[in-house]
Order: sequence, then C-alpha cells, then structure tokens
Amino acid sequence: MPAIDPAIEPVLLCASDALIERGDAVVFEVQQWRRKVGAFVMRFEGRVVAYLNQCAHVPTEMDWQEGKFLDRDREAIICSIHGATYDPLNGRCVGGPCVGARLTALRVEERDAQVYWYPSSDIKPMPVALPRDDGTEESPP
Repeated sequence: MPAIDPAIEPVLLCASDALIERGDAVVFEVQQWRRKVGAFVMRFEGRVVAYLNQCAHVPTEMDWQEGKFLDRDREAIICSIHGATYDPLNGRCVGGPCVGARLTALRVEERDAQVYWYPSSDIKPMPVALPRDDGTEESPP
C-alpha cells in the first residue's frame, strides 16, 4: 500500500450505508503521478476495500458498467476487458493473464457511519478547477 502522507487529510467518499455487502462499488477519481485515474470502494465480507480502477494486466478500467466490478457469483472482482479475476479482500489476481499481480490498494477507513480515503504521496485527490472572473474555469496545475 502507498506511503501515507500525514499532511494530507482523509477524504470523505460516501456514507457507510452506500456500500452494500457484495454490491456495486462507489467510484471516484484520483490523481496518480499527475494524471487522472479512476478508483473504487466496495464492501466485501464486512470489510471496506478500495483500489485503483486499473487492471494489473493492462492499465485499463475494469468495470463493465459504472460501479459493477464483481463477477456473476459476486465472489471476485473481474476485469471486463481481459477477464482477470481478483480477490476482493487483497486485490491479488487469482485468475487470468496476470496471476499473482495485484490491484493498487487504497487506504480506507470506516468510522462514524462514513467511509474515508487516505491519500498518499503518489495518489492524491483530483485538483479542483478554479472559477475565473469571466465565469469559466481555470484548469488545475
């Protein structure tokens, strides 16, 4: 898991009840090495887990529809492009073209009926576009 930068505050992702056991994930965007990357958080076997939305085989988004990551039996995360399957609890590829590789895990915590993500030095929140005087938005640096 990436190193935790103590200067970065946790980011509220969703209410705890938005994550149904073995249900759809909540998707969000992060910045990894200054580029936009998808991420997701889900509940599996009572635990809240989060990963970058990138297959370990080829870095492409895995959900076949937004937030839909689990296979038909709701036992494994599956890449809709290559069919790689991952253990939801640890992100390890257990079948397909990347056996043994892992999804990039994100540190999350559930407390006070909310789910928080803790950014790292490599994976940060997306910068917010700033409004200009003319009503348009300035792109973040």
